Amino acid sequence: MVRDTRENNRSQALLDAAAALFATQGYAATTVRDITAAAGMASGSAHYHFRTKADLLLAVYRHGVAAVATRVDARLAEAPAHPRDRIEAALVGHVEAVLDPSPYARVIVSVLPANVPELADELRAEREHYEDRWRTLIEDLEPPMNQSLLRQFLLGAANSTQLWFSDGGLTPQEIGQGLARLLPD
Repeated sequence: MVRDTRENNRSQALLDAAAALFATQGYAATTVRDITAAAGMASGSAHYHFRTKADLLLAVYRHGVAAVATRVDARLAEAPAHPRDRIEAALVGHVEAVLDPSPYARVIVSVLPANVPELADELRAEREHYEDRWRTLIEDLEPPMNQSLLRQFLLGAANSTQLWFSDGGLTPQEIGQGLARLLPD
């Protein structure tokens, strides 16, 4: 079945507007009416594409996580086989993705599953699926260490670059490399 490209364009416009507003106003403070107005649509038309505001958030979140995963996977495809080098490549890709000016990256870092109880399980599942690649990378490190703590430390440090990063300082590559240098040899 051929989809109407106008339908797809309107869905993307809604997602883009939702991502921008969730990133700047927060999920709780954003209404569906705000989103449809930002997308240039009539207020009731969002429900044609997404049943609820929560469905919009989940779609935005999935898009954002997929963008980060794609960037990390591209860096990993070029990385040497040594576990530390692979973690460095993944960190560089992750930092590049969370510093991307797209609001999708800001949403996945700022909207925590605990803050959206009706979607907490789905948002956690998205994060867990993404973090599986980190579990695999970290389990290859020697000597064995608390893998969960290390994963949370690295991802927390990489995600926090959104708070302090500014052009003219370190590059995303330098940040990823610097974080990787904290790992044991």
